[in-house]
Amino acid sequence: MTADSRTRAAPASAPVSAPVSILARIETAALHRPYPALLLLCLLLWLPGFFTLPPSDRDESRFAQATKQMLQTGDFVRIMNGTVPRNLKPIGIYWLQAPFAAAARATGIARKNPIWPYRIPSVLGGLVAVLSTFGLGRRLVGRRAALLAAGMLAASVVLTVEVHIAKTDAALLGATTVAMGLLARAYLEPEAMAPAAAYGFWLAMAAGVLLKGPITPMAAGLAVLVLLAWERRAAWLRSLRPGLGFLLFLAVVLPWFVAIGIATGGGFFTQSLGGDLAGKLAGGSDAHGAPPGLHLLLLPLLAFPSTLFVIRALPAAWRGRARAPTRFLIAWLVPSWLVFEAVHTKLPHYTLPLYPALFLLAGLWLADPARRRPPRWLAALAVGGFVLAGALLGLASAVLPPAVGAAWWIGVPGLLAAAAITALVLRSRDVRAAVCAAPLLYWSVFGLTLPAARPLWIAPRVAAALAAHWPGGQPADARFGALGFDEPSLMFLAGTSTAWFAQPAAAADFLAAGPDRVVLMDSRDQPAFAAAATTRGVRPRRFATVRGFDYSNGHFVTLFLEAD
Repeated sequence: MTADSRTRAAPASAPVSAPVSILARIETAALHRPYPALLLLCLLLWLPGFFTLPPSDRDESRFAQATKQMLQTGDFVRIMNGTVPRNLKPIGIYWLQAPFAAAARATGIARKNPIWPYRIPSVLGGLVAVLSTFGLGRRLVGRRAALLAAGMLAASVVLTVEVHIAKTDAALLGATTVAMGLLARAYLEPEAMAPAAAYGFWLAMAAGVLLKGPITPMAAGLAVLVLLAWERRAAWLRSLRPGLGFLLFLAVVLPWFVAIGIATGGGFFTQSLGGDLAGKLAGGSDAHGAPPGLHLLLLPLLAFPSTLFVIRALPAAWRGRARAPTRFLIAWLVPSWLVFEAVHTKLPHYTLPLYPALFLLAGLWLADPARRRPPRWLAALAVGGFVLAGALLGLASAVLPPAVGAAWWIGVPGLLAAAAITALVLRSRDVRAAVCAAPLLYWSVFGLTLPAARPLWIAPRVAAALAAHWPGGQPADARFGALGFDEPSLMFLAGTSTAWFAQPAAAADFLAAGPDRVVLMDSRDQPAFAAAATTRGVRPRRFATVRGFDYSNGHFVTLFLEAD
């Protein structure tokens, strides 16, 4: 079937009704101007909460803090959190965040160091992934299938969450999608592969390495190996111009790796490869270990609201493996997914670079007017997974506010939105309904529930109390420290000079060492701190109390701010 015939295929739903005709008109308009339509969709999906959600713990604030310190010190080689080296991930995301954070300050639109400028690379990475899923995917599956796939990717829970976080994964998705799209072009049309496209592949690979090390090369390398084993032909690889291309790749990635090796005396490689990466491969890093199969179990939730269609499309993907485009998508998806399942450390976003392939396979099935229904057991499983995912999202929105001590009613819109989307999709069986209704959920959860759940956001309230204590601005020298609460968001908001204390006596020494100093402490440490301060002749004055829920460890906390 040609791409044009798929473009003119019947709507991706069974019933015909007034709402479906509206969806058909939306689709027709989107197919006429796909890039503006996808851009508008992404803005509708991702803007809620982008500016209003405070910095989250822990990874987002660690990444943003390291970028902030680069701007403060002018050192764009080493990665630091306070005085502690952060030798875990390469430099890419920090270099992407720095110009946006610097521009926001220089123009005066972000003088108080909000988190949102640091999130811009995540949004751009997500946007590149969505547009590339369409632009490069239409060569694989046709124009309409690629448009459906791009819409499903944009609306997915996993990507919507990641574009709201100032870290590597959404940007990595953008680099990986471009690399895999260009690899697909070389595989399908090697004779038409222009030099610029070939070198673009190697640049995308380099960007992936600078963002998160081996993930992008792994996805591309495993896909190539599977295709070579499957077909026993390798001539198409010459269209990638591997000789000059690999030299270009090295020219991009080697300078920083050499610089960081010199700057840290090899410490970066010891900690990132021997510590972080080896820990993830051999055991559950940061208590995130899980047996194989977890990513598959999380698929219905992370692909929501398109879960129903993704699961139903799986048999068609395997049946279509004789076609080169489907074979490529399987080679992109399956081997890397198996690797992520085999690695002991598992986090939900790990499989995100594979979701474009998953949605393109689903889009191919949906756009086929002669598509076969899945087996009854799989259709039932798809419905069950979809309903369960919708129920979990709705209940989480409803339960979270009262569970952390916020007003119960702020979670009701999210519950109603999840229920409405679930009912609408079950009734229409139309993926376009799922994508068009998804903003209801994200405006409810990211736009209302999470920003209004005030007990979750402890560090912003501590920073506000410090601003009230020092109305002229926090002193330049180190006059603030914390005991018993050391979440990274506190350093990001309260200042790089924030001191961390392991013992009450150290906090008392800090308070006694100079004038106009402030210590934040957990209420459980306050008696020991008061006793230590008394022995040093200091009588602290409490000027603020902050209560909240520390979601990083699952505990309610009461924090005191005391000054000398």
